[in-house]
Amino acid sequence: MSGAEVDGELGHRLRAPSKLHAFNRYEIKYLVDAAEAVALREEIEQRLDRDRHSGDAGYGIWSVYYDTRQLRFYWEKIEGLKFRRKLRIRHYGDRFAVGADTQVFVEIKQRVNRVTQKRRARLPYTDALRLCDGRQMVEHDPSQRAFLEEVLDLVLRLDLRAVAMTGYQRHAYVGRDADVGLRVTFDHRVRGRDRDFHLGADAENRLIVPARKAIVEVKANERVPYWLTDLSAKRNLQVVRVSKYCQSVEAHGLAPRSIFHIPDHDAGYDLDRSRSTALSEA
Repeated sequence: MSGAEVDGELGHRLRAPSKLHAFNRYEIKYLVDAAEAVALREEIEQRLDRDRHSGDAGYGIWSVYYDTRQLRFYWEKIEGLKFRRKLRIRHYGDRFAVGADTQVFVEIKQRVNRVTQKRRARLPYTDALRLCDGRQMVEHDPSQRAFLEEVLDLVLRLDLRAVAMTGYQRHAYVGRDADVGLRVTFDHRVRGRDRDFHLGADAENRLIVPARKAIVEVKANERVPYWLTDLSAKRNLQVVRVSKYCQSVEAHGLAPRSIFHIPDHDAGYDLDRSRSTALSEA
């Protein structure tokens, strides 16, 4: 397949907004010290409610990202293209509990100018793997047909394969009253690997963002409320351009480090080497 074919009608069709988007938001990211994140969470909790899945310890998120042999999706992000996307399989919770029938999400997340759009379908893990790795259509709800056909088309035409995995612990907060639609997340212990991509594999991960850092993300449907912009200014939070997928790609030497890479001189190895180690780290 020629580059023109990939970038032509297919690219426009896959990138175009559609009524199937489940999320359509503006996203702002900050990189903060762990102690600063704790203090910021205390202030956030005065205005927002905890996500119902969060609890005191938060919850785990594990994602396997797919890309081309030339890392097309990675380079679209690094080059800051106005239209870019990525495909992933995502699981929420304890990855060691993942089995064939575990429900996971197959997602296409894309950026159209400044707006982030995410579409997804919930499938048993074995079906998600059959779709993305086996490149076969799976049984589905009729409402998911168009999206799953798009995923399969994307995988086949661009010859996608699993490239990197990320995992982290998240505390999430959601808006109420005038702030409905607002979501603020705190991600820490951000780690990943470049092999053994089965979500439940007893495999070693490494930190891809230093343990002393947390990624804070603000997601809003239309605008960020003034109280939150005032809070970020008061705490001198600096907006960063960072992608956990790109961090994993660069941390594992799959591509040269970009100017957006978070230095990992104090990042550690040997995390999640075994089930017992992983659970003790959670």
